[in-house]
Amino acid sequence: MTASASADVDFALDRNSPVPLYYQLAQQLEAAIERGVLTPGSLLGNEVELAARLGLSRPTVRQGIQSLVEKGLLVRRRGIGTQVVHSQVKRPLELSSLYDDLQAADQNPTTRVLLNETRPASAEVAAALALAEGSDVRMVERLRLTHGQPVALLCNFVPTDLLDLDTAKLESTGLYRLMRAAGITLHSARQSIGARCATAGEAERLEEPEGAALLTMQRTAYDDTGRAVEFGTHIYRASRYTFDFQLLVRG
Repeated sequence: MTASASADVDFALDRNSPVPLYYQLAQQLEAAIERGVLTPGSLLGNEVELAARLGLSRPTVRQGIQSLVEKGLLVRRRGIGTQVVHSQVKRPLELSSLYDDLQAADQNPTTRVLLNETRPASAEVAAALALAEGSDVRMVERLRLTHGQPVALLCNFVPTDLLDLDTAKLESTGLYRLMRAAGITLHSARQSIGARCATAGEAERLEEPEGAALLTMQRTAYDDTGRAVEFGTHIYRASRYTFDFQLLVRG
């Protein structure tokens, strides 16, 4: 956002609170990003001007901004200034397409297909899809982006006779949408979630430092006949992505 547009953010800093002022500033900036008051691509403005406006020291403002840079919500660009990148993607834990979730959250998803080929199924893939080991499966590897920034690296395996996985279609929409368009009714899935550090190759593709924290997800999806229609192994930037859980208490 421009310096004049900063007036759109209604800051309310409590100097009597035990919560540090830099943290209050960071929380209110993050809330403004989440609400869409500060939109992706907007410039945050000059630290000196923001400090003067809020009656804060420049180091306090810098510390608040830096905490959001570290969370991946802001980025410092030489010659441009501090820029809003995005809000963090919060995905519900249910059988849904990442593409659909991102689109519903106004995250402007785009896709780059890195690999789309037929290959023999490994033991793991064959077991997930209930196929004989070595059977042909279609492997698709995609980079999913929001506002031009990578969020996830997706690797999916589907039976070769299931549907036509055209690269152009995969870059224009989500895999589950293509399945639904082909008359496949997704019914359920088995899914596991974990975390690990990024390899050098993963870090380069996801624009993270090597060794950065990644969320992992492995899923086998089934149609309404009980047939396994997809096995996926996905990794997500922990700085930009979370899973939301709803937990129910059983008496």
